[in-house]
Amino acid sequence: MKQIKNIAIVGTGVIGASWTAFFLYKGFNVYAYDPAPDAEENLKNRVTIYLRDLFELDHETDFDGKVTQLLAQLHFKNELADAVAEADFIQENGPERLDLKQDLYLNITKNCPETTIIASSSSGLKVSDIQKNSLHPERIVLGHPFNPPHLLPLVEIIGGEQTSQTYKDQAFEFYSHLGKKPILIHKEVKGHVANRLQSALWREAFYLVSEGVCSAEDIDIAITNGPGLRWAIYGPYLNMQLANQQGFKAALHHLGGPMMEWWGDMHAYTLDENEIEKLDQQTQVFIEKLGEFDLLAKRDEALIDILSMRKKLELP
Repeated sequence: MKQIKNIAIVGTGVIGASWTAFFLYKGFNVYAYDPAPDAEENLKNRVTIYLRDLFELDHETDFDGKVTQLLAQLHFKNELADAVAEADFIQENGPERLDLKQDLYLNITKNCPETTIIASSSSGLKVSDIQKNSLHPERIVLGHPFNPPHLLPLVEIIGGEQTSQTYKDQAFEFYSHLGKKPILIHKEVKGHVANRLQSALWREAFYLVSEGVCSAEDIDIAITNGPGLRWAIYGPYLNMQLANQQGFKAALHHLGGPMMEWWGDMHAYTLDENEIEKLDQQTQVFIEKLGEFDLLAKRDEALIDILSMRKKLELP
């Protein structure tokens, strides 16, 4: 693997700030760029919070001084060219607009070293489309995280039509070396893998509430107190292996028929403004019922505990 010392973060919103904290925590110099007003102040505020999460995950309690030291390795630049000029690895987190991405990548590749790996956090765009106008497009890959990337290990890696296998392998090795759990996707599809799986569940979750089968609260309880608990341990394939004492094939022979009936009963579903309004009202009812409850803080606190459990048990 090529030696990587300097990381450039292009786009410092929620995802970019989370990546920034992660790379700082791993000891890199980070050069950040974002054209938004107050981007530098917002970035430092978010990174401070995320660094504390990472120290907590590693069970370190006296870390205020260490946070200050790591923030000294963060260099915010007002020009894109300055942020990427000496980058060994670039994590791009710009808006999900193809025209903007193509212009952005043209400017990135004009100003960074020719062999720098450039990874996009894009959640749905194809690398083949992003890299069309770029210089040396062979080093552009997808490095799609799951939010928040400073905590969640998953990174989806895929190349475009012009990406070299060498750079895909280097990206995979780099993320793995840092403790991430990368998967190498072999074929470009819209939404990649994890978001397509998530979207399939959301479609049925929205449909059931829209049809009055149950409430938004019921859906969330059904997941968090049922399959969600198992999915935090094993994924769909290993869970199916455990669904029958004889293993995966026997489980599918037993459950395959009923599942196909359920699939056949799942209808096409379109989100229009009326549906969105209806679903939002249901969600707000659920949120109001929770009262004084910090959704984001509780989520990240729980993620730290779950990740600690997974690490302790050495789960795949």
